[in-house]
Order: sequence, then structure tokens, then C-alpha cells
Amino acid sequence: MKKLEGAFPVLVTPMHEDETVNYEGFAQNIERFIEEGVKGLCTNGSTGEFVSLTKEERFKLVEVAVKQVAGRVPLIVGTAAETTADAIAYTQQAEKAGADAALLINSYYAHPKEEEIYEHFKTVAESVSIPVMIYNNPFTSGVDISTETILKVGRDVANITHIKESSGDIRKARDIARQGKGDLQVFCGSEDLAIESLLVGATGWISVSGNIVPRLVTDLYNAVQEGDLDKAWGLYDRLLPLCDFLEGSGKYVQIAKRAMELKGWAGGPCRKPRLPLTEEEDAKLKELMDSLATVSQ
Repeated sequence: MKKLEGAFPVLVTPMHEDETVNYEGFAQNIERFIEEGVKGLCTNGSTGEFVSLTKEERFKLVEVAVKQVAGRVPLIVGTAAETTADAIAYTQQAEKAGADAALLINSYYAHPKEEEIYEHFKTVAESVSIPVMIYNNPFTSGVDISTETILKVGRDVANITHIKESSGDIRKARDIARQGKGDLQVFCGSEDLAIESLLVGATGWISVSGNIVPRLVTDLYNAVQEGDLDKAWGLYDRLLPLCDFLEGSGKYVQIAKRAMELKGWAGGPCRKPRLPLTEEEDAKLKELMDSLATVSQ
């Protein structure tokens, strides 16, 4: 079992102009991330447009990612689905393909109750043997899972080992990290709370901005772990305008994919109904990337 810790870019799904998946570009991006020294990678997440992909596309992306990573860094696969049965199918496929862990959110349309969320996580996790990182993101799923439910499922299910905490409430990250020791490790899921989360006990960060500046987010994580907080805050101060843009725009997928293109990596369009950035948004992204160019080299 690979150790899950560090800043993990959550990958975009590159597409051709006709909105078909660019699997070759996806593999090339993975290779470049590994060359940049990332601690791990996450695919088929919200940033990867998983809700816009077919089951066959999601399966193939996992297979391409596992083959390209070739065991060099941990690979987490998003296996979210609206129904428990479908989530089991995605999670079992990720395990069979060779993924190191699964990332699982609760149903995102049904707005399930706490006991339903608990049973969903428990049932899916017990269908596999790989570690499962549960995911709390009320902005996406419409439900802010209680700290009590998160801790209980972490205690009760052996292979639920991590949580991606994206509620934006640093107190929740703190309480889970402190009360869940030995049962759950916290990964930050908020772009604008990375250092804060690490300082209250998080051991990793699933990062959208890691698509754009993978070396910078890795350096930031390393600086915190080494106790060099002056360096960490200096990097974070440079990164925060981009994080705020990603969090506040409502277009984090479009921003990440356009940024990949500006770097010369594979990006392409998003599947509709997502539309491209406006001229003003594109100009702002270019300005932000220019300001980060020197610090991320």
C-alpha cells in the first residue's frame, strides 16, 4: 500500500475540439506531472469532468493513467456515482486496473441523510480492499457531512483511511485530523485553505491549482513539512490570487484546461454546457500565470 501524502494535482480530462477524449494527451500530461516531481495524482474527479464522461470513458482513463504512472507515484481514482451500485462498479474497476486508492463522494442529487451517507460509504468501501478517501464537498453535493458521521465511518470501516475535506470550515478539518488519528487522515480540498489545513493536521492536498503550477504546490507542501513557514507563506502569497480565481469564478474546470493549453500541455474544450472563458477571464488567467512563471520554475 502506497503512502498517501503531499500535494496531488487533480487532473483535467483533455479533449479534442469535437469534445472526444484526448487519451494520448492525458498520458503525456501525466508524464509531465511526474517529471515535475509531484507526490501523487488524482484522476476522474470533478476537475476531470467525471459527470460528463461515459462509463467506458471513465474506465479507459483509469487504465491509461495506471499504465502511464506505472507505480512511480500513488494514483487516486475518483469513483463517484449517484447510486451505490454504480459507485461499487467504478471502485471495483479502479482496484482491478491497479489504482492505489479511490476517492468517493456521497450521492450528489439525492441529498442523502447522514445514515444514508454512512451506508453508502461503508458499502462501497467494503466491496474492495484498496484504501478509500471519502469526500465532503457541500458545494457540489448539497450536503455538509457531519464530523460525527465522518469519524464514525472512518472508525468502523478499515479501508476508509482518508477524507478530502472541502467544506471550507477549517474547524472541521482540525477536528477530524485531531479526533480521527489512527482512523482517518485529512487531505485539504479547498484551494484557499492549503497551509491552514496542513497546520491543523492535514497530511495532503488534492489540488486544482496543481494542474497549473505542480512544482509550486509541491514546494509549498514540502516547505510546511520541513518547518520553513516563511518560505511556505511566501509561496502561498504568490499562489493565492490563482486559488481565489479558481474558487470564486465557478469555472475551475475551464480555467485549469485553458491553463494547460497556455503551458503547451493537453487541455482542449470542456463538454457543454460548460462554455469557454470570456476574453476578460482569459486575460486574467494569463496575467496570473505570468506572475507565477518565475516562482514555479
